[in-house]
Amino acid sequence: MSSHKNGLDFPFDTAPAPGAVQPIADGVLWLRMPLPFALDHINVWALRDGDGWTLVDTGMQSRATAKAWDEAFAGALAGLPVTRVICTHMHPDHIGMAGWLTRRFACKLWITRLEYVICRMLVADTGREAPADALEFYRAAGWNARALEHYKARFGDFGRGVYALPDSYRRVQAGESIDIGGRTWQAVIGHGHSPEHLCLYSRDLKLLISGDQVLPGISSNVSVFPTEPEADPLGDWLSSLAAIRQALPDDVLVLPAHNLPFRGLHARLDDLIAGHRRALERLSALLVEPLRVVDVFEALYKRPIDGDELLGLATGEALAHLNYLRLRGRVERRRGADGVDRYRAIAAPGCPANA
Repeated sequence: MSSHKNGLDFPFDTAPAPGAVQPIADGVLWLRMPLPFALDHINVWALRDGDGWTLVDTGMQSRATAKAWDEAFAGALAGLPVTRVICTHMHPDHIGMAGWLTRRFACKLWITRLEYVICRMLVADTGREAPADALEFYRAAGWNARALEHYKARFGDFGRGVYALPDSYRRVQAGESIDIGGRTWQAVIGHGHSPEHLCLYSRDLKLLISGDQVLPGISSNVSVFPTEPEADPLGDWLSSLAAIRQALPDDVLVLPAHNLPFRGLHARLDDLIAGHRRALERLSALLVEPLRVVDVFEALYKRPIDGDELLGLATGEALAHLNYLRLRGRVERRRGADGVDRYRAIAAPGCPANA
């Protein structure tokens, strides 16, 4: 039974329980792994590949995820081996169990180069002290001493959600055709949420495994991080969404990493782009006087930013919007004697935000 919301069609009303599967198409199974967050799940996909399975995404490293995989292998996946593991990108909920799975089945990890390399870099931070550059970055955003201390205490958490990565991988490149069980899946690359995010498109099955690049109902976090403070991830994100809209047909069934599969790809892409354009306009209107990063959250978020985890996400995304406007001559940035940056609009509020 299909349901409709915000112009999208959802052909599946319920998701499979951890360890169970939901058939999507011939040789395509939907599994769901638990996450210990408010967003409490990730969708992963098993594609029949000859006498085994190609898995797309893996869940975060945890006992609960391992238990769900064990139940799936013993039951719905019929005890067949895994032939390869494909990860859409390097965030722990997607790549966290890749090393566990590839070692268990003696198979390869397939992933884009930047996702693999940056994941290795972030995992290597486990056990390190927070670097001075990162503390300067968040101090410049307006964080107080308590928030900085919390960041220092939690620095390196990324690697705790990732089982030891395999020491080699098979690189996936944009436009590449991948044969999985006699069917061709095209590699479609996006940017902004992560550096070189992989989506998989099957023309024959009219399916798009979208990872976090296209989600229904929520927008993926697009952030600036201390390692590249002058980055323009929002520009990359908007360009990627527009390119995907041009490259792919509207009649695909989108298999996202979170929430339910849906149809209405073009409408969802249009909505995501428009949402960020509106946010940029609100931000420009707010910056009639110099403001810190932590002062602009009201222009971007409907709820208060009242926790340390939310503060990090909100700061990174606010900076993505500020950098977008600044790099296009819409906003100026000045650092005060207190080491804090303040931003002010230098274009009249209400100007189109797509300059």
